[in-house]
Amino acid sequence: MHLARFPRVRFAHLPTPLEPMSRLSEALGGPSLWVKRDDCTGLAGGGNKTRKLEFLLGEALREGADTLVTHGAVQSNHARQTAAAAARFGLACEIVLEERLNTDAEDYNLSGNVLLDRLLGGRLRRVPAGTDMDAALERVAEEVRAQGRRPYVIPGGGSNAVGALGYADCARELVAQADAQGLRIDRIVTATGSAGTHAGLVAGLAVIGAEIPVHGFGVRAPKERQEANVHALAVKTAARLGHGDRVRREMIVADCDCVGAGYGIADEGVFEALRLAARTEGLLLDPVYSGKAMKGLVDYARKGRWAGETVVFLHTGGAQGLAGYTSVLEGHLE
Repeated sequence: MHLARFPRVRFAHLPTPLEPMSRLSEALGGPSLWVKRDDCTGLAGGGNKTRKLEFLLGEALREGADTLVTHGAVQSNHARQTAAAAARFGLACEIVLEERLNTDAEDYNLSGNVLLDRLLGGRLRRVPAGTDMDAALERVAEEVRAQGRRPYVIPGGGSNAVGALGYADCARELVAQADAQGLRIDRIVTATGSAGTHAGLVAGLAVIGAEIPVHGFGVRAPKERQEANVHALAVKTAARLGHGDRVRREMIVADCDCVGAGYGIADEGVFEALRLAARTEGLLLDPVYSGKAMKGLVDYARKGRWAGETVVFLHTGGAQGLAGYTSVLEGHLE
C-alpha cells in the first residue's frame, strides 16, 4: 500500500496512541478493550476527520483551490476540522450546516463546534433538515466561482475515496502498533456515519491482508443502507490502492440499533456510555458518534458478545462539541 503516490499534506499528530482500557474492561466483565486515540490527531482538538483532510487538502492544493466548501450537521466535528485545515493553509472555508435536530436550544446553535467554526474563520450558512446537501454544496461552489475564486468541494464527513485513504493509512498504522506491542487484535469497533472511516479501515485492512473484522455502530442510517454505503466506498477506496477486488460484501457489518430516536438524539444508553468512559478511563466521548458506538460496545459486552476477544475501539473524537449539548446532558451526569 504505497500512499506516497497520492497528494497529501501532513498536519495530523500521528501515530495516535493505542492504549488499554483496563478499568472499563473490568467494569464490563467482557472482552479486553483497547482504544485507538483518534481524538488526539491534533487539528483544532483532533478527531477522525483530520486523517481524511490530509489527503483532501493535498488534492485541493494540487488543484490550486483557494476555498474549501463542505457541509455537516449544526454541531459537525467535520466542519470544525475543515475550517481549521483551511486556516492552516490560508484558504477560505464555506460551511453549510443542516439543521437536522430542529431545535432552538442556544447551546446547540451557538456553542461547541459552532463557536469554534466561527473562531477558525469558517463562513456558516444554515439550511433546513432534509435539504439536498450535495445540491446545496454545488450552489455555494458556483457562488464562489462567480466571485473569481477556486472552490474545492468536500463531501460531508470528508467521506469519499480520497478522504477514506486516511483510514486505509490508519489501518496500516494500527496493525504496525499492535505488532510492535505483541497485541493480537480480534476486532475493531467504530462509529459509522458518513462511511469514510469505516470504509477506509475495511479497505486498508483488506489491501494489507490483515483479516481483522471491523464492526460499525451506526449513528444515522438503517442497517441495509449503511452497509451498502460503506461497501461501495470501501471498494472504491481499495480500487484506488489497486486492489478493489479484495473487499468482499461480508466484510461490512453495521449494527444500527444504537441510533435510537435518530441522529444526534441521545438516550440513557448513550449517557451511561459517556459516564463510563469518562469515569473509568478519563475518555471524553460525544453523544452523536463516539458515545453511540460506546453504547453499542457496552451492550455487547454485557450480553457476553466477543468474550475473550481483544477489541480495539476507534475513538473518533467529538469532545469539542460537548458544550453544545449542555442542556441535553444536564440531569444525566450523576
